[in-house]
Amino acid sequence: MARAQFQKGQKVWVECVGAWAQIEKVQPVWAKGFEEPVRVTYDVGLGREFQAGELTLPVEDDADGHLGAWRLLRARNKWQSAEDVPHHPYPGTYPVVVTDEADWGGWRVPGAEYDRDPQKIEYQGRLIVAAPRLMQLAQRLIDAVVENPDDAPPESLALAREARDILKGVTQTLVSQSDGQAAPAPSLPSRAAA
Repeated sequence: MARAQFQKGQKVWVECVGAWAQIEKVQPVWAKGFEEPVRVTYDVGLGREFQAGELTLPVEDDADGHLGAWRLLRARNKWQSAEDVPHHPYPGTYPVVVTDEADWGGWRVPGAEYDRDPQKIEYQGRLIVAAPRLMQLAQRLIDAVVENPDDAPPESLALAREARDILKGVTQTLVSQSDGQAAPAPSLPSRAAA
């Protein structure tokens, strides 16, 4: 027998369409002589009914628990000497963002790309290094607004909503309903309530 794996109003990823949708109707199919539905389909407003196997839920990614201390190191450019590239910010080297405690793993850029625009690559490296601290700051803003929504000014509410949406894009992955349950995101008051 079949049981509903999703509920009305739930946000799901429709893999075959490649789009987010919201469950509009849960449609059980009954057969005479059975006490439970023999099949359950879902109407998500995309023109046909979908089965549970075609839908997935967003869930929080467990990998974001401990990001560590990301840092920017300089690696020697073995194809160019410092004299060959005097216009580079750090001649003879390129930036490497290290995301592991053992000084390896992380982000590197091909030498040709670095040569094309070294200032841009240096900026990207600094931005990547700051990403974990920026995520923590965004989360603290969200937590502060969720704890005291009545005391938060409208600008803070709007910033917290935007921060939550950005963090969702980083921390949420997709999982089929049979693999696990989605953790609910903290709710922020709507503008009308503010």
